Amino acid sequence: MGDLGPTPRIGVCAALEQARWAVWDMPAALVADNYLQAVREAGGIAIVIPPDDAVADDPDRVLDAIDGLLLIGGPDVDPGTYGAERHPETESPVHVRDRMEIALAGRARERDIPTLGICRGIQVMNIAAGGTLEQHLPDRLGSDGFHRKTIGTLDGNEHDVKLDEGSTAALACGALLHAVASHHHQAPADLGEGLVRTGVAVDNDVTEALEDPDRQYYLGVQWHPEADQRSSVIGSLVTAAREGLN
Repeated sequence: MGDLGPTPRIGVCAALEQARWAVWDMPAALVADNYLQAVREAGGIAIVIPPDDAVADDPDRVLDAIDGLLLIGGPDVDPGTYGAERHPETESPVHVRDRMEIALAGRARERDIPTLGICRGIQVMNIAAGGTLEQHLPDRLGSDGFHRKTIGTLDGNEHDVKLDEGSTAALACGALLHAVASHHHQAPADLGEGLVRTGVAVDNDVTEALEDPDRQYYLGVQWHPEADQRSSVIGSLVTAAREGLN
């Protein structure tokens, strides 16, 4: 890979899930390895951040130790965080994870720390900025608007995303028309203050990318670049974090 310069520390927010390994079956802080592998391959070092109310109360205690922040996929965010009632199709929330990630996303933006949100992550970033979510896309779009046709697989959810020229999203992807794979039934609705929509699904205009043009790198994408070995999106976060060290 050669010498890429300083090694940025990328904080990766973990899920909190019941898990089984060896003889154990208990709650665990989890990050799928393809997220971590993408960080490693781009020349960064991944630091896993478990859900923690102490971090929610004081996000700087973590942000002081990292150069970039990665918010990964996972269950639906509690609708109460954006003032909505829970839809019947909305999953049960993990409150400690919601609180911590919203706090980290908001404070990282204030400090201009490079931040990338993936799937749930883009939704967290929008909520942190005061935005809302559409809780069940098929209610409005029917089956054609469902980017999670089969639970637990990205197969069959492939579609094209149109990105704005000159946007962080387009630069991260290296294209204005980008083929992606998704696994979601929610998406940003009302945009948070200062965020702009820079990517939409070609088939139904669902928001697929949000960013803050006044920050060096503050990008959310609704798809799963960690599942695409050709994707340069996570690498673009590592690059932005490295540039902040130079």
